[in-house]
Amino acid sequence: MQIAEFQQLMDDLYGEADRERGISATVAWLCEELGELAQAVRKGTVDDQLHELGDVLAWTASLANQLDLSLTDAAHRYVTDPP
Repeated sequence: MQIAEFQQLMDDLYGEADRERGISATVAWLCEELGELAQAVRKGTVDDQLHELGDVLAWTASLANQLDLSLTDAAHRYVTDPP
């Protein structure tokens, strides 16, 4: 799956609820999921890590959708001007 397809899937599945929740709450959820990923990396199984990585990716896509930004464009910076 391409990153743009995933971003669209997240919008199709959760876009309305995400927009109702709002950007601030979405950032809070993203931070919580990132913490869960960190814990899975330290103490979890590969399945736990994969699950939490997916959650972080989903919440990142949700945030990008609410900001009306493209994850493809965000990733492209690493092709043209990596930090």
